[in-house]
Amino acid sequence: MKISVDDEELFTLSKTQKKVIMNDIHEDDFEDDMKRRLHYILMHKYEVCFDRLKHEWDPKLSLKYDTIPTDPDKYAELVFKQKDYRSRKKRDSSEKS
Repeated sequence: MKISVDDEELFTLSKTQKKVIMNDIHEDDFEDDMKRRLHYILMHKYEVCFDRLKHEWDPKLSLKYDTIPTDPDKYAELVFKQKDYRSRKKRDSSEKS
């Protein structure tokens, strides 16, 4: 089983590794189970990061706007449009300067 993102192969489970996992997971359910696990991991990371973003930006946005979007994507886009928003990379590089 090969795991890829944007056509870049990230890792491969060997046949033996798959068999080890299938010792616990029915082989008919294997692929769906692996997809479910990957989805969970990525969405969990997104949710944790979104919570931190919201915690940081709720007070700042409430000073500028009467209404703040409740939809997570719209909320994040509003944050990203702020002049004082800086990505992690920009924050890190400004700390080094």
